[in-house]
Amino acid sequence: MLSAADALARRLSLPRVELCGEVSSTLDVAHELAANGAVAGTLIVADAQTAGRGRMGRSWRSEPGVGVWLTVIERPTDTVALEILSLRVGLAVAPALDALAESPIRLKWPNDLYVGDRKLAGVLIEARWRDGRPDWVAIGVGVNLRPPESEARAIGLRNGVSRDEVMDLIVPAIRTAAGKVGPLSGAELAAFADRDLAVGRPCVEPAVGVVQGIDPTGALLIDVSSRGSRQVIIVRAGSLVLGEDP
Repeated sequence: MLSAADALARRLSLPRVELCGEVSSTLDVAHELAANGAVAGTLIVADAQTAGRGRMGRSWRSEPGVGVWLTVIERPTDTVALEILSLRVGLAVAPALDALAESPIRLKWPNDLYVGDRKLAGVLIEARWRDGRPDWVAIGVGVNLRPPESEARAIGLRNGVSRDEVMDLIVPAIRTAAGKVGPLSGAELAAFADRDLAVGRPCVEPAVGVVQGIDPTGALLIDVSSRGSRQVIIVRAGSLVLGEDP
């Protein structure tokens, strides 16, 4: 009889699946496995995380049963695509999960997925390099099945959605996103614009202005025009904090 991990690997056409109980982070497990030769497509799934990671060094506890906590190992060669991978993963995961959410999923630069104005999921990319080129990349994705009690502005999927349902939809989407090369295409930019949570809204970080969308490199465009002169700046890193709508 197949183990649960082997059955999941077969169902998702993956070379290897590691099913974990409680770990510090699925990203930590992924890096250890990749350093020891784990091949592209290896999936790590945890019931809980004691030190789940986000951007800018943020950390939190991921409780059992409230979400899907996973990381996929890939071994890309295109450094241009690697720089926009978090956006591409969001673009792939959002439509995959639409049918399981209360309303169409929206995207917030650079790595968050929302339902309405409440956060549903996040993406975190961590790469390891060798001789100036990526050796592997760990693609971490966390999706709320139901909103954690500690996060007032979070949201979950529809009642009754299971972890397996989510994985069946998003793991193939993640792998497709990881296989793309080059900058964002016109179709990808249009797809992001259709789901962009922030476009046309005022922001206070990473600059004070009005969000104009993103460019093919994944950079955020912010209109910081002052009276009498128009200026749009390009922001490649940081967090987007929205201001009050006028």
